[in-house]
Amino acid sequence: MASSHSSSPVPQSNSSDAFFKKEVDATKRFRPVQSLPDVCPKEPTGNPNSLHDSPSLVVDQQRWTIYHSKVNLPAALNDPRLAKRESDFFTKTWGVDFVDTEVTPSFYLPQITKEHFALYQQEITPREKVHERCKNICASKDTFDRTLLHTHDKSRTDLEQVPKIFMKPDFALEDSLTFNAVLPWSHFSTAGGKGNRDAASSKLLQEKLSHYLDIVEVNIAHQISLRSEAFFHAMTSQHELQDYLRKTSQAVKLLREKISKIDKVMCEGSLRVLRLSLTRNNCIKAYNKLKLMATVHQTQPTVQLLLSTSEYVGALDLIATTQEVLQQELQGIHSFRHLGSQLCELEKLIDKMMIAEFSTYARNDLNRPLEDDCQILEEERLVSLVFGLLKQRKLNFYEIYGDEMITTAKNIIKQCVVNTVSQIEEIDTEVVVKLADQMRMMNFPQWFDLLKNIFSKFTIFLKRVKATLSTIRSVVFLVLDKNQKTRDLEDTLQKNSAKESLVDSEVAYLTHEGMFISDAFGDGELPAGAADSASQRNTSPNSEPCSSDSVSEPECTTDSSSSKEHTSSSVTPGGVEMMIGEDMKLTDLELVRLANNIQELLYNASDICHDRSVKFLMARAKDGFLEKLNSNEFVTLSRLMEGFILDTEQICGRKSMSLRGALQSQANRFVNRFHEERKTKLSLLLDNERWKQAEVPAEFQDLVDSVSDGRISLPEKKPTATEERKPAEFLIVEGQKYATVGTVLLLIRIILEYCQCVDNIPSITTDMLTRLSDLLKYFNSRSCQLVLGAGALQVVGLKTITTKNLALSSRCLQLIVHYIPIIRAHFEARLQPKQFSMLRHFDHITKDYHDHIAEISAKLVAIMDSLFDKLLSKYEVKAPVPSACFRNICKQMAKMHEAIYDLLPEEQTQMLFLRINASYKLHLKRQLAHLNVVNDGGPLNGLVTSDVAFYTGNLQALKGLNNLDLNMAEIWEQKR
Repeated sequence: MASSHSSSPVPQSNSSDAFFKKEVDATKRFRPVQSLPDVCPKEPTGNPNSLHDSPSLVVDQQRWTIYHSKVNLPAALNDPRLAKRESDFFTKTWGVDFVDTEVTPSFYLPQITKEHFALYQQEITPREKVHERCKNICASKDTFDRTLLHTHDKSRTDLEQVPKIFMKPDFALEDSLTFNAVLPWSHFSTAGGKGNRDAASSKLLQEKLSHYLDIVEVNIAHQISLRSEAFFHAMTSQHELQDYLRKTSQAVKLLREKISKIDKVMCEGSLRVLRLSLTRNNCIKAYNKLKLMATVHQTQPTVQLLLSTSEYVGALDLIATTQEVLQQELQGIHSFRHLGSQLCELEKLIDKMMIAEFSTYARNDLNRPLEDDCQILEEERLVSLVFGLLKQRKLNFYEIYGDEMITTAKNIIKQCVVNTVSQIEEIDTEVVVKLADQMRMMNFPQWFDLLKNIFSKFTIFLKRVKATLSTIRSVVFLVLDKNQKTRDLEDTLQKNSAKESLVDSEVAYLTHEGMFISDAFGDGELPAGAADSASQRNTSPNSEPCSSDSVSEPECTTDSSSSKEHTSSSVTPGGVEMMIGEDMKLTDLELVRLANNIQELLYNASDICHDRSVKFLMARAKDGFLEKLNSNEFVTLSRLMEGFILDTEQICGRKSMSLRGALQSQANRFVNRFHEERKTKLSLLLDNERWKQAEVPAEFQDLVDSVSDGRISLPEKKPTATEERKPAEFLIVEGQKYATVGTVLLLIRIILEYCQCVDNIPSITTDMLTRLSDLLKYFNSRSCQLVLGAGALQVVGLKTITTKNLALSSRCLQLIVHYIPIIRAHFEARLQPKQFSMLRHFDHITKDYHDHIAEISAKLVAIMDSLFDKLLSKYEVKAPVPSACFRNICKQMAKMHEAIYDLLPEEQTQMLFLRINASYKLHLKRQLAHLNVVNDGGPLNGLVTSDVAFYTGNLQALKGLNNLDLNMAEIWEQKR
């Protein structure tokens, strides 16, 4: 249907200020508005060249023509005057989406203002003036246009008479509302009294509709008349249009043939090659995917096979690899939808199997026969289990081994006791049922052998535990070392990648500049990264990753993440080679903590052995068995325990205090009993001592001689030599003679027993020092009570305490004092520096002994002093000379000398007699003063001088006193 617009395909508005033109480049100047050529060309002239406006694929492909315009026919026929788009023929045909849409302003178009049209107005003003002149010349055309406008206005007025309902695009009489609006039922009603009026109304309605039809037909005829020229023009140009279409069809056909030939010659082969190559790659990928699926399908049987050979690490690696492949490369495969959960359950099962296997291994390792063989049981199996447990982060597996150690330690003692009891015929196992009671029936040698056997078993047990735990720790440290090396390797790779990227950028720059790499770098100066990059770039681009015959090669297979993991080989201390993967996701802190816990487990093993040994000792000590041991037996037991303690410290590297504490407790009990026995023995000896000089057996002389040689210990008995040698009268100590009593000889032996006990049991040094100090103090105080205090008169039944008893007691004390510095040095060498303060006890004892000796000397002087006082108080200066008093004094002095000379050294004898002489001179001087006898040379003076000369002669005649300076002149009063 023809429209009311002109024949131009571009819609034109009736408004004079509306212009339609194609958008041109903003850099070009605006050109005058040109109308598009008519759709229908002019009449054909018969000249083929006249069809030069036909499209040409060769000529017109680079310039814009009207055929590039995209004008929608419905848009061209649209009535812009409608306020709202209504449905029309095109909506019905092309759908409801054929409606006006709001065009969003373009961001690339500038905002147009009046200033943009200033230049255009300047150019168009002269043309407008020319146009106005032309309008005046062509008045007839203007009249025609006004006539057309008037006719158009009249047509519009006529059309306005037609109701709007007929103009609606959705007009349809099928619609009841539309039908009732066009043909009201009221006009066709036949009700009584209104028939004539309704018939008139119907006739009027029919005439009205006919009138509307006439108006429409007139307007249609008018429009056709207006377009008649164009219609006939189109009909006359039909022949030219057919020629145009024929030539266009031929050109298109020729072009299609050329394109077809080009496609066959140049494109089909290459595209076919690309298509086949793509198909081949897809087939390879599919084949590799199927191979991977087949491999994954065999995961569970392979895992079962690995578990049957205890290859837990391999099974876990296979499960981890399969899980990763399922998540990355086989994700979405329907047939494998349950495989992931099955592998998870299988991994949990492997965890339980490894824990049970490790428990079984620990039990078998610790419960095998305890011989001297300390080799690790199935080291490869142990290493595999430890790696598997570390891989699964089961870091508390060492606790299982610790529980097995406790059980094994109990079983070791129980088995040793059972074996020993079964070999002793005296123990009836049917009567005595309990094992502890059976053990208590053993004597010391049997029990000692049992304890020695237990200690030896425990030593082997600890060596085995240490070997096993050392292997476990070595595995942990290997994993730790692997982590460190992995971090170092990653750092190195990062540095190398940075260097390679720098070299690649340099090579790319040189290539861009047109230089060869060999020109930029001299021979030998080409970096390794650049050489590798260059060799990779020089690879033929036509070379394919793999040929059809190499489908099964590794480079053609789909790589899983596990195939990219690097492994390193390491060797344990036992020589077992292990492959360590990079999937040990354990931090250094966790590994170090685990290694420390394993080392602590070795310490716990030592503590366990010591604790079980302590319980064994306490079970035997319930009836006071250990306290009843003699010194030799206890020393033997102590040495055995000390040896076991040192062995465990050497094996485990740490001191365990439980057995040492038990030994110290028993040692304290032993020391108390040891000391009480010696003290009781000494008390009995002192109570029975008659304080007479005793003969010195040869064994005591040997004992003293060994001490003089620096060996403070009891010498071994030599029965044959002792029988041949006779007892000596004196004890020779470093060339000096000591007259002693039997108690002191035994005391010396007791003192050496204390010293030897300290050597045998170093832990009781301080206790022994205290006890020995107490013993020496007891001897000093008790001997003082018996001799100086005359306690021996009632205890032993002596008639009197003689000077010989006193001198012998003094000499015995001097002998003990002689040995105190030696004893002090012996203990000092075995004490810790912080314990040296305890040595002051010996200083106090030495002082007490010296005071005691001084008291004895004073007692001897006091005896003579009382004698002098008694005799000299009756002295009278008269004849005969010497007087009876002086003869009696000399007699008593001779007795005193006879009593002490063989007991005391000559120097002490002289000192003692000097003190006695001083006392004698004091009493004589006092008596002479009382008798008023002076040194005047008179008769009395002569008598006294004669008596004094007699005294002096007798005293100096005694053995050892001949050179004694008596200085008798002091008996006379000095004249003033």
